[in-house]
Amino acid sequence: MNRTTAAIISGVLLVGAGCATTGQAPPVASAAKPAAVLPMGYLAKGEIPNSQALLPPPPADGSGARARDEEASKAALALRGSARWDMAANDAVLSFPKAAETFSCAVGVEISEKTTPHVVALLRRTLLDAGMSTSPTKDFYKRARPFMVNNEPTCTPGDEAGLRRNGSYPSGHSAAGWTWGLVLAQAAPDKAEALVARGRAFGQSRVVCNVHWLSDAEEGRIMGSAVFARLQSNAEFQADVAAARSEIAAARSAGKAPTRDCAAEAAALAAG
Repeated sequence: MNRTTAAIISGVLLVGAGCATTGQAPPVASAAKPAAVLPMGYLAKGEIPNSQALLPPPPADGSGARARDEEASKAALALRGSARWDMAANDAVLSFPKAAETFSCAVGVEISEKTTPHVVALLRRTLLDAGMSTSPTKDFYKRARPFMVNNEPTCTPGDEAGLRRNGSYPSGHSAAGWTWGLVLAQAAPDKAEALVARGRAFGQSRVVCNVHWLSDAEEGRIMGSAVFARLQSNAEFQADVAAARSEIAAARSAGKAPTRDCAAEAAALAAG
């Protein structure tokens, strides 16, 4: 199991068994704790898009694409210490419900386990589908991450030891963020532009953080698109999107505004 997959599963487990939905794994019991039900993604193993079949190799040394990656990395490093850098650190978190709350401003309502539990569950399960789609290619190429090449700090120094052992290409965070933006746009189509833009920025945060190259983030979005397309034929996913749509509408009617500082978030996003 690579680090991205482990981080995704850890993030999901932090939610707690009480929030699990259907399509779950068998209970896992221990001597110290009662049986807990672990949530799973919507797609079975054989249904998850294969990144090795869909993506080209990462940019080769000396290529124009590699030079583009390096230029983007240099530009991102200029954001160090800024509000955008701080946002990148926040976007690195895949634990729930914080990861779901990231999209509150874009959707225009508070996203929380209390206010929008179906939305949180929807994002939690699609995180697994998106993250797992990137694993084969990450494991195959084991591309070195930017901070391993430029020896500059990242926005999440506590993660660096683990990231060194995990391939950079493609970005699992980017795949997840792009999937989430598309999924939420399906649930709240009137906010589609803001949601997809926030999903893109979630992946771009990995470039800002100095833990992914630009091409990693771009190809992560390809995998996010492939996962989203595959989910369209999943009846359980479609039912959950409908529930999330109703939940968002109810939150709007109840005046459940985002609790985040949306003006500050917009300003940070405008920086890059």
